[in-house]
Amino acid sequence: MGTIDDYLAGLDPADAAIIAHTYDIAREVAPDAEQGLGYGMPALVYRGKSLLSVMRAKKHFGVYPFSPAAINDIRELLEDVDHAKGTIRFTEPLPDDTVRALVAARKAQIDA
Repeated sequence: MGTIDDYLAGLDPADAAIIAHTYDIAREVAPDAEQGLGYGMPALVYRGKSLLSVMRAKKHFGVYPFSPAAINDIRELLEDVDHAKGTIRFTEPLPDDTVRALVAARKAQIDA
């Protein structure tokens, strides 16, 4: 079992389902991404670089694409979502298309 699987196993099942779904959508865009660590967080790793981490916080979920530029690239999709330079915070699952766009933006940066 990899680090994302280990992390999910320790969560409340409802929280784990939301996070797992987000990773499932990310893997649609980057099917060759592997489980690993990014800044000490369970993450998808693509071509040796951190692609995306999704974590449970006390009052929200956080998505970390390890790139402020990736968040900036999809800012029009985040108008109603709490976000900052390096994180996207949500209490309801992000739309699948938003996750796809974020992962595609980060993947393109890594590929460049």
